[in-house]
Amino acid sequence: MTLMVGLRGQAATQVTADKTADFLGSGDLPVFGTPALVALMERAAVSAVAGHLDPTETTVGTAIEVSHLAATPVGLTVRAEAELTEVDGRKLTFLVQAHDTREKIGRAHHQRMLVSRDRFLSKIAQKR
Repeated sequence: MTLMVGLRGQAATQVTADKTADFLGSGDLPVFGTPALVALMERAAVSAVAGHLDPTETTVGTAIEVSHLAATPVGLTVRAEAELTEVDGRKLTFLVQAHDTREKIGRAHHQRMLVSRDRFLSKIAQKR
């Protein structure tokens, strides 16, 4: 594992009807929904460390503090960029920013935890 501050990742999506607030139930307008924004931001953080983990490791999201700053209509593309800003043992902290084709639409502080895939899945199996 070679995780270091400064690693960056990105993710993009086109706003479609199934990513809108009215479809997702987080509002009643046909604009990019906050749940879809959060998922995109997490994808960007995952991509920042994806090539730097041992194949037996992964990360899981544990916290996110997000500000959804501007609405984005159906048809536009949204891009999120994440930067790893802190590594504290297994806890990883990211700063994530999102833009549509016109303006900045969101920012977040996001934490992920580095975990063993097998151990994590074993705990989940025991929960069943």
